[in-house]
Amino acid sequence: TAWRVLESGGSELDAVERGCGQCEIDQCDGSVGYGGSPDESGETTLDAMIMDGNTMEVGAVADLRRVKNAIGVARKVIEYTKHTLLVGESASLFAVKMGFPYEDLTTQKSLSLYSEWLNQSCQPNYWKNVVPDSSKSCGPYKRREEVTYKEEQTSSRRSVHNHDTIGMVVIGVSGTVASGTSTNGAIHKLPGRVGDSPIAGAGSYADSTAGGAAATGDGDIMMRFLPSYQAVEYMRMGTDPTVACQKVISRIQKYAPKFFGAIICANTTGSYGAACNKIPGFTQFHFMVSNPLLSRPTEQVVDCI
Repeated sequence: TAWRVLESGGSELDAVERGCGQCEIDQCDGSVGYGGSPDESGETTLDAMIMDGNTMEVGAVADLRRVKNAIGVARKVIEYTKHTLLVGESASLFAVKMGFPYEDLTTQKSLSLYSEWLNQSCQPNYWKNVVPDSSKSCGPYKRREEVTYKEEQTSSRRSVHNHDTIGMVVIGVSGTVASGTSTNGAIHKLPGRVGDSPIAGAGSYADSTAGGAAATGDGDIMMRFLPSYQAVEYMRMGTDPTVACQKVISRIQKYAPKFFGAIICANTTGSYGAACNKIPGFTQFHFMVSNPLLSRPTEQVVDCI
């Protein structure tokens, strides 16, 4: 969809918006758009961002409720406000002012995912240091007086099967770069949780003087490292896109060796690459490429490191 927009003369931002928007409509993997990844209260909320690598403008929404086209709303943040990120109920009100309809984001599938989770004593979830024991009960929780400060490994809790994102980098014919993301976030997240996807430099980043990148995976860990920004800066220094992606993954591995995550990178000449962290059940990363050298959109695969 994004490639068709470019071929028909649309802008790089148009391509990102339409491409990510198609995934919202198609409910890609159940992890993008409505009807997937219900939070702890059973509601599906959306995060999205879009970035213009010419002006460095970003539009983003997080914890967006009852509006399906999150990437479209993010684009309107650039076009009609001087802000970068709008969140929660206020983002939904802004969306309505911009002409987006209120719609129910719940489906039979998201309701059944939610009820199954409740029947499994709310496992897995994202609480720690609370009573009653969050690994055995649904709460309600209170904080434990004695807090143990240790980073719990999240690999068992989050995997390729319960969280993903559409991330996209578009390089125009003149080298102009745009990027964007859209997701419904980590399944069974705490209401109000925002991951890496709508954060500039974390979920994606675009700079028409260097390139663009987009990340997917365990946003709570990955956003701490601004991986997309870091990858673009490596490419600015002349690093090959594949190597730039690998360096970003290696950096996160030092602190969270079992994290689930991947990143795609493309520079202004159209060279591209990707990298992912190797964990059980996730040893390869698949991504799609369209360019003038390929007759059709083509799936690419990299081995995780």
